[in-house]
Amino acid sequence: MNKVEAFMKRKGVVLSLHRYGIDALGAMAQGLFCTLLVGTILNTLGQQLNIGFLTRTIVTISSGANAISYTIGGLASALCGPGIAVAVGAALCAPPLVLFSLIPVGFAANAIAGAGGPLAVYIVTLFAAEIGKLISKETRVDILVTPCATILAGCALASLVAAPIGRAAQSVGVAIMWATELQPFFMGMLVSAIIGIALTLPISSAAICAALGLTGLAGGAAVAGCCAQMVGFAVMSFKENRWGGLVAQGVGTSMLQMPNIIKNPRIFLPPIFASMITGPLATCVFKLQMNGAPVSAGMGTCGFVGQIGVYTGWISDVASGAKAAVTPMDWIGLILICFILPAVLSTLICEAMRRMGMIREGDLTLDL
Repeated sequence: MNKVEAFMKRKGVVLSLHRYGIDALGAMAQGLFCTLLVGTILNTLGQQLNIGFLTRTIVTISSGANAISYTIGGLASALCGPGIAVAVGAALCAPPLVLFSLIPVGFAANAIAGAGGPLAVYIVTLFAAEIGKLISKETRVDILVTPCATILAGCALASLVAAPIGRAAQSVGVAIMWATELQPFFMGMLVSAIIGIALTLPISSAAICAALGLTGLAGGAAVAGCCAQMVGFAVMSFKENRWGGLVAQGVGTSMLQMPNIIKNPRIFLPPIFASMITGPLATCVFKLQMNGAPVSAGMGTCGFVGQIGVYTGWISDVASGAKAAVTPMDWIGLILICFILPAVLSTLICEAMRRMGMIREGDLTLDL
């Protein structure tokens, strides 16, 4: 047993929840962002602003009688699987030959899994990367053995589990969306709070939303929860962190507050309570839906990706006839749910807690 442990340690194979559940999952979200999300943003900008080079076809892939044309954004989105695989491999400290071999593994898992592609790529890549690391540099023909072993192991697992994983993830997402349609108040509150908490914790809310394919009212509730965390922390900590903190948390990430949350968990309560209010308002009053890329639902105000995702959904719904037009009420709801209400509610709750001594001066200070 000691020899096995020593070998795995030498190979950098660390069987831990932190490595797989935090490092790799966070990297998965980054891979999603750099492919699917950026591609969606570029396509939206090109279409809405009539930017020629963003709407022009740059490559056409033919398959028999079918041909698929891609814009820059479309191609970025299509490479979501390889993007996630490389990001996860990098988080697992995979050596170069393993890392590069994960590209076809990610493509295969994503293509087989369909709507549940991100989750399938994540799971399959964990396995393939660790297999590749164990084999790496153990033979004199490493340049041949390591890529072959990594690709074969990854694609074999993808052929076995990617489709079931995709169906399972899609089923869970459909169940959540169905429950939200059935009980928009309670499910709006629940989804908003849970996804919002996930955004601030060192796990990936974006990856969760993408894996479950959260769209519709459930996606709108997720947007509300994420915005409550980011805008809430940014505004209620303005006294301590001023403008730098406002931008870092409001447009960057509320995860910056994790060290402070560990010191005083009560600072987590104002944005959580705010999300439990804005979530039902989003689902019941404003009927806010996220019909863009599901991963956008877990991004909040990070680079305003959540809002771009909602807008992209509006445009798609109008084009398909599912929505007559984008109305002033849509914009009012988006602004209130994403910006104004999180700021006001979190600040009011925080100030009340300050007066009760539950939150003290300096509890929200960031080391910027």
